[in-house]
Parts: sequence; structure tokens; C-alpha cells
Amino acid sequence: MLVVALAGLLAAAKTLDIYSIDVEGGQSTLIVTPSGDSMLVDAGWPGFNGRDADRIAAAAKQAGIKQIDYLLVTHYHADHVGGVPQLVEKIPVVHFLDHGPNQEANPGVEQLYAGYSKLAAEGKHMVVKPGDRIPLKGADVQIVEAAGEAIAAPVKGGGAPNPACGGVEPKAVDKTENAQSNGFLLTFGKFRFIDLGDLTWNKELGLACPNNKLGTVDVFLVTHHGMNISNSPAIVQALHPKVAIMNNGAKKGGTAQAWQVVKNSPGLQDLWQLHYAVAGGNENNSPADYIANPEGPDDAGYGIKLSAQTDGAFTVTNSRNGFTKTYK
Repeated sequence: MLVVALAGLLAAAKTLDIYSIDVEGGQSTLIVTPSGDSMLVDAGWPGFNGRDADRIAAAAKQAGIKQIDYLLVTHYHADHVGGVPQLVEKIPVVHFLDHGPNQEANPGVEQLYAGYSKLAAEGKHMVVKPGDRIPLKGADVQIVEAAGEAIAAPVKGGGAPNPACGGVEPKAVDKTENAQSNGFLLTFGKFRFIDLGDLTWNKELGLACPNNKLGTVDVFLVTHHGMNISNSPAIVQALHPKVAIMNNGAKKGGTAQAWQVVKNSPGLQDLWQLHYAVAGGNENNSPADYIANPEGPDDAGYGIKLSAQTDGAFTVTNSRNGFTKTYK
């Protein structure tokens, strides 16, 4: 019996875990490898009595880590970088990674960038560029987009012509920090996960058209909280995910148009959401078991956990009700 128990513990230790933390329509995604190395993508909002930092610290405790080895800031909007000052008061951050100087002429964004830059300068700071790899032990993390530039050459498995580009037209040029977002592809054995921050429509097309530079993935963290100024059918269909996770808020993101694009993507099995999107109605929301925070006045900050194995199998769990589904 002891041998069986130890074998079970060893099997559990071999998973790569991804925690989608509820920061109310912002982003905070914690990735922990089997070796115990960690990468946090963004830190949610400022204020709210440290709510988002508390939720990140709780996820870190659940994951069994005592520091953030790499903090990757996708861009300098309040719902992504605003929570960094409160985060560093809760848990040590070793490396600060970003796309370089702020590119948005907006006093609020400039102030957020200045505050973040001061903290980053006190740690180990690195500007990432397309093609760079983050040295996270136990997984391959490749930057595919940064500072408005895409990777020059396709990733392994990418490069094929993309038939979904037909009829997809560019939108107006986005001059905000969204278009500067860092995006990355994580590979763990046969498992592939992608997060493109808040990258907007035209920048998505630069990755997906006329050829798909990214290849296909198992799990797609829905871009820009499920907003329809992102999530072009060209890139969603090119990625061909089995599962999508949407880090929307109750009243932010989760737009009906983007939800439908993702939900109807060929090959998609399930779409998980951090919140019920109020404006979408039942016809543009997943079943309740796949939503961490259902419709209602109270929000307990429930998240979604994904555990992946090197053979490509992975399990997704709703922390609100323990509902779990395994994908082979």
C-alpha cells in the first residue's frame, strides 16, 4: 500500500499547474512547473484593499511556492500591472520581465508604468523580445509577441497557410498598450498553452496570416478577457484549441461576439470562464459547472486550475464546486 501511495504522489508531482486567478476582469495567471519554478503573468488591479494580491498569495500557497521566480507583465494597463506594488508586499518576486518602455500617451498609464519600473529596478529586470525564451525550469516558454512585434520565424509546428484568414479584415490601428502586449507559447512535453495578453485584432493577424506562425495548442487563454476587439476568427481557428479559458469579469470582457468565435472554433471541446458574463445572457455563457463565479451579487474570487502532463493529457478544475474534467 505504501508503494502505491508513493507512486501516486510522484505522478501528481509531475504535473505542470496553471492557476487562472480571479482578479475581476484583469489578468493574473500563475504557472508552476514540476520542479517548483514559478511564473506569474500579471498581477491584477491596484486598490481594493489588496484583494488581488491576497488572491495571488493564496494561489501561491496552494501551489506550495514561497516566491515568484518570474513576473511577466504583458503590458501597463491597470488590470494587469496595477497590482504589482501590493503583490511584492505579499510575496517575493525575483525576476521582472516586460516589453520595455510604455508606448501609450495616457497620464494614468504613464503613472502605472513609473511605479512598476521603480519596483522592477530593485529586482532582476529583463526586457523580452520575440523569440526569447524564459528560463522556467521544467517547461519551454517562448515569447511570440512583444512591443508590437511578432516572431520572425514560425515556432516548431507552425508556418502552414491559414485558410481562416480569408475575409478577415484589419481594424483601426490600436495605439494603446494592448497592442504592445507580451504573448507566449508554453510547451510541456506534448502539452501546449498560449497566452497573448490583451493583444488586439491587427497584431493577432500578424501572427496568424497569411501563415499561422503559432501552430495549434491544447489550451487557449482567451485573449483580452474575451473582448471582440481581439479574438479574430483567423487566429482562434488557427490555434485550434481543445479547451479555452476566459479570464473575463462579470461586466468586463466575455462579449457575445468573441464568445461565439471561440465557442464555435472547430475542435473546441469546452470553454471555461472565470465569470458569468452578464451582458451575454445564457445563450453566450457556458454551463454553470464551467464557470467559476456564476451570476449573482457576491463574488468569492473562485479560480480555475489546470494540471497538465507531459503526454498532453490535462485536467481542469472549477474551484467553486470541485467540478473536474480530464482531456486526453
